[in-house]
Amino acid sequence: MIKGRKTALKGKQLAGRLTGISTPIGGLSWEPPVDEREIAKRLLVFLEDRRALFMPYDMEVGGYVIDSILEIRDRLTSDLEQITRSSVLGESISAMRATCRKFLTEVQDDPRHAHHWRWEGLIWTALGELRAICGLHVARIACAYDLEVEPQLRAILPPEPEDMEK
Repeated sequence: MIKGRKTALKGKQLAGRLTGISTPIGGLSWEPPVDEREIAKRLLVFLEDRRALFMPYDMEVGGYVIDSILEIRDRLTSDLEQITRSSVLGESISAMRATCRKFLTEVQDDPRHAHHWRWEGLIWTALGELRAICGLHVARIACAYDLEVEPQLRAILPPEPEDMEK
């Protein structure tokens, strides 16, 4: 007999492995439930690498910011397709995706603004709003799914209550 390591399986891990039951007279199969915590964790890892969310404004370039927001919106859409919109994660993803759309609408409405000084001010104002809303939802996701937020992404989280009194 070969001895192996004993591994404890938690209920959700075990349920994810079960995809069906077969008997001599028939069977039943199903899709395992989506683990929203895992999707939330992967989403935060993705957002940690989106400079547009946390780099100082003077280090950003407008065109690259727009490209990054487009990537974020695509990722949010992809994740939203896998979960229920009424969950905490679904609501937060929907709100972040809406703010990405709003940002893109505000900065891309008139292509003549592309290199105009007023457009530059508009993009940074819209980016500040996007960062604030995404920060609220990153905090909400991290709290709901007990996830850690990496230092660079913490820059957009709402301030601690004691920080607000100063």
